[in-house]
Amino acid sequence: MDKPNPERTEVLKLVAVTNQKGGAGKTTTTMNLAAIAAENSRVLVVDVDPQQSTTWWASTADDTLPFDFAANTDASMLGRLRDLPFDVIFVDTPGNLTDSKILASVLSVADFAIIPTEPEALCIPPMVRTIRTLVEPSGTPYRVLLSKIDMRVPGQLDDAEALIDSLNLPRFNRPIRKYKVHADAPIEGKVVTQYAESRQTAKAIDDYRAVALELMTIWAHAGAA
Repeated sequence: MDKPNPERTEVLKLVAVTNQKGGAGKTTTTMNLAAIAAENSRVLVVDVDPQQSTTWWASTADDTLPFDFAANTDASMLGRLRDLPFDVIFVDTPGNLTDSKILASVLSVADFAIIPTEPEALCIPPMVRTIRTLVEPSGTPYRVLLSKIDMRVPGQLDDAEALIDSLNLPRFNRPIRKYKVHADAPIEGKVVTQYAESRQTAKAIDDYRAVALELMTIWAHAGAA
């Protein structure tokens, strides 16, 4: 990890990627949004999830990731990362109820939270619980990100969006569609900007670019307020 930069005392944004339900897409969201952000910014990804899925993915990359990575980080020490010369820090958080204290520590210093969720109805209650019991009480601004959307399933996206909206939860306008290339990426040690070119990968990259652009727009409006 780089040494502190005395001329910079604060990162632009520290982003927590969270959902206390496993399999929601936290790690994929963390790694791929970081890859998109790294095209124009200095990015650090931090793993505070004891399951270390992000760390395993990074280890398979063999130093080819387009951003810096820190594993086994103590969540209570995240505030100190603001002294390092990064523009954005993405933090992958625990996907279970057992490690709520870790998530609370992350949210206490986060500038924004992204809550990925699968579109199935049974996946929504755990996501809502995370928001109501931890994210909202922390005061951290957030957006729900619909992930693993199978466009071959009629009405899946529309139904999921309607359900999120009926709960009055803010969400990203662009969902992340389900592609096999996303499932294979951790094994290959690749992130979305490193996928081999094809029509499918172009669509996969476009999803994350759209979410990253929306995130920047949210931050810009917040800064202007």
